[in-house]
Amino acid sequence: MSQQYDTIQASFEQLKAYCEQEDFKGWDPYDGLNSKLFRALPWVSRRKWPRLAWIQLFKRSPVNLRRITGVAKDYNPKGLGLFLSGYCNLYQKQPQEQYITTIKYLADKLLTLQSQGWSGACWGYNFDWQARAFFQPKYTPTVVATTFIAYSLMDAYEVTGEQRYLDAAISAQHFVLKDLNRTYDDEGNFAFSYSPEDRTQVFNASLLGSRLLSRIYHYTGNAALLDAARRSILFCCRHQHADGSWSYGTLPFHQWIDNFHTGYNLECIREYRKYSGDTSFDSHVDKGLAYYLETFFTAEGIAKYYSNKTYPIDIHNTAQLVVTLSRLDVLEQHRHMVDTSLLWSIVHMQDKKGYFYFQMKNRYSSRIPYVRWAQGWMFYGMTEYLKNKT
Repeated sequence: MSQQYDTIQASFEQLKAYCEQEDFKGWDPYDGLNSKLFRALPWVSRRKWPRLAWIQLFKRSPVNLRRITGVAKDYNPKGLGLFLSGYCNLYQKQPQEQYITTIKYLADKLLTLQSQGWSGACWGYNFDWQARAFFQPKYTPTVVATTFIAYSLMDAYEVTGEQRYLDAAISAQHFVLKDLNRTYDDEGNFAFSYSPEDRTQVFNASLLGSRLLSRIYHYTGNAALLDAARRSILFCCRHQHADGSWSYGTLPFHQWIDNFHTGYNLECIREYRKYSGDTSFDSHVDKGLAYYLETFFTAEGIAKYYSNKTYPIDIHNTAQLVVTLSRLDVLEQHRHMVDTSLLWSIVHMQDKKGYFYFQMKNRYSSRIPYVRWAQGWMFYGMTEYLKNKT
């Protein structure tokens, strides 16, 4: 093995030890509305703009305000899904009984954290969330959380053979098809909404719905799932820019272009191809991948957040590089870029305790150990790296 691999392996072992010590609990960049102090102020906590301001204060502050305002560490369902897929990767690389024990522990916990009252299995975040376009109460299911978690349960099924994991994942198709809203274009294609509570057209969210339906098709053979997945992809590809990029969504305030959502888009379309055999979107992926690699990563290994500026440097983007290239089966082809990005992040963004920092900004850094955004994503990304190393 190379020296780079040994360094990344040692870094991962530190991260793994930290996450297991914390029992996979932690804070999130967007969990400010879980604050006991804020909830005790109903004249502000029930209004949109104070909620937005409070969330942004917690997200942007380099000082962790959570202890003094009453935000407890908690299980984040999507974070658990990322850890679950990561442990499945570890088991595939080196089958060990201890991994099976952890896989069942995480999968069983996810089954208990399902959001109730919807058409199929689904999951949301463990905090209220105010966006500019809509408000989501705690555990409101989203297609993003549901896709990553259902995928992890399918991963767990393939490792353990436990039917209940597959049954829950397959059930998620009903949430996507029946509970999410749709926005149609003039050709009858559509975008899935982010959640049942909104009608936004966010491209990565709709494509994640396509990704989930495509993998469920692999188990059920239900062609209607592929039809819905393809129509969502057609909608989103019609909005791909000539240079290969995508804006975040269609709304006027969704017109930024960022790193990890671009990675989501690419891997979702390729996953559809994997399960359907439909190659008609290959040119969109090729063009998008070229834009992604040329735009968001510097020669020294920095993963840029936005297309037009370097800062903030966000750890999620490093993790997503590994996952995207792995899903597109081009990780080995871009091994030097991946090694460079991981090693830069280890040197500049990993704490001596093992966890990874959230963001580095031009004048300061946020070193808060967020469990989903930083630890879950780097855990998953690094296991994809280790799994693919021969």
